[in-house]
Amino acid sequence: MAEMESEDVAETMSPGGATKSGARPADRHGLLKHSREFLDFFWDIAKPQQETRLEATEKLLEYLRTRPEGSEMKYALKRLIIGLGVGRETARPCYSLALAQLLQSFEDIPLCSILQQIQEKHDLQKVKKAMMRPALFANLFGVLALFQSGRLVKDSEALMKSVKLLQTLAHYYNHLQEQPQKALVDILSEVPEATLQEVLPKVLKADLNSVLGSPEHLQLFLLAQQKVPAELEKLMGSVNLFSDENIPRLVSVLKTAAASVKKERRLPTVALDLLRLALQEDKFPRFWKEVVEQGLLKKHFWPASYLCFRLLGAALPLLSKEQLQLVMQGDLIRHYGEHLVTAKFQSQFKFAPEMNEYVGAFLEGCQDDPERQLAVVVAFTSITNQGLPVVPTFWRVVRFLSAPALKGYMAWLRDMFLQPDLDSLVDFSTSNQKKTQDASLHVPERAVFRLRKWIILRLVSIVDNVHVEKDEAFIEEVARFCFFHAFFETKKPTSQIPETEQRFSFPLESRAREVVSSAFFSLLQTLSTQFRQAPEQTRDGQPWTYRLVQFADMLLSHSRNVAALTSFTPQQRQAWDRMLQTLKELEARSSEAKAKATAFQHLLLLVGINLFKSPAESCDLLGDIQTCIKKSLGEKSRRTRSKAVNPQEPPWVEVLVEILLALLAQPSHLMRQVARSVFSHICSHLTPRALQLILDVLNPEKSQDEDDNVVVMDDSEEKQPESVEDKSEDSEDNKNSEDEEDSDEEESDEEDRDGDVDQGFREQLMAVLQAGKALGGVDSEEDDEEELGDEAMMALDQNLASLFAEQKLRIQARRDEKNKLQKEKMLRRDFQIRVLDLIEVLVTKQPENPLVLELLEPLLNVIRRSMRTSSTKQEQDLLHKTARIFTHHLCRSRHYCHDVGSYVETLYTQVERLVQQASHQADSSLSLYYFNASLYLLRVLKGNTAERSIPKSQKKERAGPDTSTKPKGPEAPSSLDLSLVTPIYSSALSSFLTKRNSPLTVPMFLSLFSRHPVLCKSLLPVVVQHVTGQTRPRHQAQACLLLQKTLPTRELRLCFEDPEWEQLVGQILAKVTENLRTLGEAQTKLEHQKELSSLELLNVLFKTINHEKLTTDLTVVRGVLQSRQPGLQQGERSTGSGRLYDLYWQAMKILGVPRPKSEKKDAKEVPSATQSPISMKRKKKGFLPETKKRKKRKSEGTTQEEDAKPAVTSGSQPPSTGKKKRNRMKAKVPAQSHVNGTPAAKSPAPDLPARSPSTPAKTPKLQKKKRKLSQVNGATPVPPTEPAGIKQHQKSLPKKSISGKSPQSALPRKKARLSLANRSPSLLQSGAKKKKVQLRKGRKP
Repeated sequence: MAEMESEDVAETMSPGGATKSGARPADRHGLLKHSREFLDFFWDIAKPQQETRLEATEKLLEYLRTRPEGSEMKYALKRLIIGLGVGRETARPCYSLALAQLLQSFEDIPLCSILQQIQEKHDLQKVKKAMMRPALFANLFGVLALFQSGRLVKDSEALMKSVKLLQTLAHYYNHLQEQPQKALVDILSEVPEATLQEVLPKVLKADLNSVLGSPEHLQLFLLAQQKVPAELEKLMGSVNLFSDENIPRLVSVLKTAAASVKKERRLPTVALDLLRLALQEDKFPRFWKEVVEQGLLKKHFWPASYLCFRLLGAALPLLSKEQLQLVMQGDLIRHYGEHLVTAKFQSQFKFAPEMNEYVGAFLEGCQDDPERQLAVVVAFTSITNQGLPVVPTFWRVVRFLSAPALKGYMAWLRDMFLQPDLDSLVDFSTSNQKKTQDASLHVPERAVFRLRKWIILRLVSIVDNVHVEKDEAFIEEVARFCFFHAFFETKKPTSQIPETEQRFSFPLESRAREVVSSAFFSLLQTLSTQFRQAPEQTRDGQPWTYRLVQFADMLLSHSRNVAALTSFTPQQRQAWDRMLQTLKELEARSSEAKAKATAFQHLLLLVGINLFKSPAESCDLLGDIQTCIKKSLGEKSRRTRSKAVNPQEPPWVEVLVEILLALLAQPSHLMRQVARSVFSHICSHLTPRALQLILDVLNPEKSQDEDDNVVVMDDSEEKQPESVEDKSEDSEDNKNSEDEEDSDEEESDEEDRDGDVDQGFREQLMAVLQAGKALGGVDSEEDDEEELGDEAMMALDQNLASLFAEQKLRIQARRDEKNKLQKEKMLRRDFQIRVLDLIEVLVTKQPENPLVLELLEPLLNVIRRSMRTSSTKQEQDLLHKTARIFTHHLCRSRHYCHDVGSYVETLYTQVERLVQQASHQADSSLSLYYFNASLYLLRVLKGNTAERSIPKSQKKERAGPDTSTKPKGPEAPSSLDLSLVTPIYSSALSSFLTKRNSPLTVPMFLSLFSRHPVLCKSLLPVVVQHVTGQTRPRHQAQACLLLQKTLPTRELRLCFEDPEWEQLVGQILAKVTENLRTLGEAQTKLEHQKELSSLELLNVLFKTINHEKLTTDLTVVRGVLQSRQPGLQQGERSTGSGRLYDLYWQAMKILGVPRPKSEKKDAKEVPSATQSPISMKRKKKGFLPETKKRKKRKSEGTTQEEDAKPAVTSGSQPPSTGKKKRNRMKAKVPAQSHVNGTPAAKSPAPDLPARSPSTPAKTPKLQKKKRKLSQVNGATPVPPTEPAGIKQHQKSLPKKSISGKSPQSALPRKKARLSLANRSPSLLQSGAKKKKVQLRKGRKP
């Protein structure tokens, strides 16, 4: 519609058009002066993209500022006013905003005239019925544009007219709804009080029924009550909105307002204004109780409920402490709690995030009033569902609490834990919970347990939240509270221990103490990791764990007042005392062993605190740990392969490794970190036996056979009662969804039952049915009509029921066993992931340890097994972690073992084994890991500085060649024996180049060649052998690719003497030449790839010959390439041959043969008589006339002759006539011939292609002139039937003296070398330059 109307406007104002809308001729002719850019602004203003609209509006204003008095301003106003009523609803606000910006920028434009133009253009009295709706919106958006300009409230005349127009628009409710009234309220809220007094009698009726008729009228009344109360009282008298007869009408108005903002999800302004009026008139309790809780909430209308929630959040900053208590104890807050519990599906709207924003803003805004802060936080915490608070334990709004409020909140939580006051809570039960008949769900003990569980987790999460500002006393109080009530109980209160003075109104159950114990260790994890830098250390410089151990020792010493829940035996108490003594000894250690002592101290502290949780296990661990600590700190650091002094007693490091593995078996992240820290300090003392203990965990066979050594712990059983309690209300509240899930489970159970039916059960069922005569035999035809009696039927039913019950038990037993095995497998995988931490520490902290070499194959076995069975997330995590350790920390590490000792021969055997395994894998990605492991071992052997048992004579012989000018390999003595390594990789390379499906890849061998060029030198003959021969085309292409990537490397070149290198290049060139004899005959994709690889390798060889200045004979390869040119030209247009064609001419260019022009350009010079009638028709379509074509062909020919480039022409086509410049160039040809000392060469006859280039031949005069012209630029003419590049090369190539045998060699050898700087465009480049220099010298005289 907008486009159509814009086009109509353009038509009415275009010159010569009919003036349909009564436009004046001046305006019609003035349109010609408007630029296209100016008119496009109005199109961009109506586009849906906001950035485009704003940019177009800004540009329009800039354009109009330069010419404010021109016709553009009138046109712009007219276009914007027309745009207010366009058919597209999304474009109307765009034009309204642009008009507002225009009126704001140009204040000299009178608003009354604009309003008049709007009413004239969109006259409601004259508009047709079909255009009534756009006209109504045009008037509305016009008034809004005047208001948004900011000038309407200053112009009283325009304001009165706008108000009158809005009142007129309010009668069209079917189209505009309540928008005119809302616009009127928005406008009047901005006007001064004097203006409002003047306008108020005209916009507000002195009738209370009208005021309470709609939210807009009520909001206008509240606006007047706020700004001009005296004028309002004069108009309407004394009005009590909160009277008994007005409250139901207020509820109805608020419900309507809630429905109007349903999609916008915001608080209506009228509701907040009504709340302020109630606070102002001291009628807030009546408003809240009767309007909100007993009015809107009783409607059972969710938009009304959300309005109440938003009103509660917005009212928090306005209420006093007493009013807050009134609000937070009523039905509204209970209804909010029910919403939080029941709104759990993704499709349901959740109000919790919005309420969190309200509460957070309130807490942040009243930092100086901790009492109100505490009241609000406690009130929201007191909303409970059968004892469980509905707000989460990690409620993040507590970060805005001030220090006094936070301390008070913690005290309230502690008191509620000790003495739960269920009556002070706003507790509720959902409708499904009320229907539950189970009496155990409604007892106070269950509510107390749920409340205490939430409180203890809330305390720990406050400490865990880094954004909450808390001091050391707060953290210590929470830690002591959790520790005391987890493991101790009070016998007699004492003032020395404040925790003993805390009494319970309900006894603390054992399951509640388990929750507190779990929360305590979670808190210990937080204190040990999150506060590792500064806060972990207390005032006396000790870690938090040490202070808690001291607190535990104090509790143990006060046996009269405190008793441990699990009393210590004399042996356990002795272990505790020894631990304290060891801690004191560790503190007295010197600074050299401080880090190691600190790690052992953390281990002791953690195991010591676990003594209260599991005394028997921790007691044994403490004794072993103390023995290991004394031995480790008492001996000097030495090599890892040392033996224990007492062969009967295992070394201390092995014992400590077993302890660390036992700790890793526990599902504790803190244990995992401490074990990792301790192992980083003892890994330098690791023995092969200790390493084998770690590797046995990663080996599934060993780990399953030795499960009794390390038992993997699982805390799911401990968490089971908690999860049952947590999910009980979920199962009750979401029965509908669970019914569907139950039906799905029943279907799956039926499928499982059908799958679990075995033959034995079928036989038993048949026997029961036969015994009951329910299944007749062959002779039972006479008894078919007889029925079973009642007794027989009952007996059959009992037998069938018992049979199916037994079958059901068997099925359940099999399922339980399957689930148990699956769970054990998951625990074992999780344990292996944690044990990999120790492997990672070893390879990062001790990369030069020889024991690292023993990790290769176990890690590879883990990767291989995980890649086969990586279906679950745990398997994938295990695979990713193992692969990361193996690749990044082991194979790519900068440091490695430099002293393998007597294990050199073992490493050679391991290399052979790894390479063979890499060759036998089914997947290339897995084979890569094995191949990289062998490269790592080669790196170790190459960098090993250990002296081997080599005779001195052999050492002198090896050291002799090092005095040569070119080094051939590593000069330092190395354990890498090429005679042992070369056969291994030679066999793998031969397998790769012969097998059909080899897992080895080209990048593997390229990595080997780049890292070990000496080994590459030994393996190159194998690669060269497979370039040609009886091997498959794919293998030949791979061999060419290996040579192509390897030959240019500098490290490989240093391993060869000059004669050896030249001989190798010659051999490879001969092999490649053999491959190129079938160039252009490829029938399959693999053969085509072989041709591409051969040409790429040939180009690399040419560049090597050029760079090294080798005297290699290229006549054979040149002849082969020239012989394959016709075949390539025929297949040039075939699919996929473009790359092959480019590589071919790249090689020919290096040999000095330029690439001929394409057939499209040559076809323009070919006479049209040679084309078919069909091609003539296609070519004539859309082309210029023949006269133009002749002129164009002459100009093209002239350009070609000016550039002096030979063209491939047919014998029947005469050369094009030249111009003045060509005549001048003809005169210079004889001079050139004399300077060069040779006559101008003449092309041979077409039937004698083998004639010498120097032999003259008779040719037409025009062609002779053209050849002389081409000699000016150093080019040799060619016969018309043969490409120019071939004959040119036949004449010029012997001058390069490549082979050194040609008698026609005239130029020196230095000029014959290929140029590397400019990538060798031609072998004749140096000769051409020499000719040009001689030509310049000949011109001077």
